[in-house]
Amino acid sequence: MALNFRWTPALVVVVLALGVGACSVHKTETRGDGPEPRPGTVEQMNPFLHFLESRPTPAEFGRVYPDVMLVLPGDIVTQEYRTDHSRFFADLDDENRIRGGEFR
Repeated sequence: MALNFRWTPALVVVVLALGVGACSVHKTETRGDGPEPRPGTVEQMNPFLHFLESRPTPAEFGRVYPDVMLVLPGDIVTQEYRTDHSRFFADLDDENRIRGGEFR
């Protein structure tokens, strides 16, 4: 049985192009007042963590992630168990900007 290697270089190029495209760095869409709003719960952690690195205010957080409940220090909330990243407990710095936190 003879193998036909005529198309092998083209196949390798296509596979490499698809692989590199799938591994590209996340590009955040921005507009004049910051990143585009991302409705729904947080499903991709890398863009979310990059957003937190910008130390957003609670108002900026609410604009970009309108469907995620932001719980600030001192807020009273129920303790139900959530697994969908829909409630973020924020840690604030001295300027009342979000510097980190966790989903609960």
